[in-house]
Amino acid sequence: QVQLVESGGGLVQPGGSLRLSCAASGFAFRMYAMGWYRQTPGNERELVATITTAGCSTTYADSGKGRFTISRDDAKKTLYLQMVSLKPEDTAVYYCNGIPRPSGDYWGQGTQVTVSS
Repeated sequence: QVQLVESGGGLVQPGGSLRLSCAASGFAFRMYAMGWYRQTPGNERELVATITTAGCSTTYADSGKGRFTISRDDAKKTLYLQMVSLKPEDTAVYYCNGIPRPSGDYWGQGTQVTVSS
């Protein structure tokens, strides 16, 4: 079955950096566009960045443009999100998923990113 395991989150000071990883299994990862999302309490999940198959093209929400970089390693079935110049408003639980989602409404457990001094 589909599994998405996000990792790499943590507590970081404003201006700091983090690299998130998403290990995927149970579906043909290389055949899916992928996305990173984030969610804060009481709010809907927000799409942060996308990457097409083979990494040919990427898109970013305005909130992350110039600071976030999405990438993928199809051999390792892993998706990455490099985040720099982090701001307190980046605090959220970050999730990855396929586009379209490969398994209905399944989401991984996410990884918590907290930006605070």
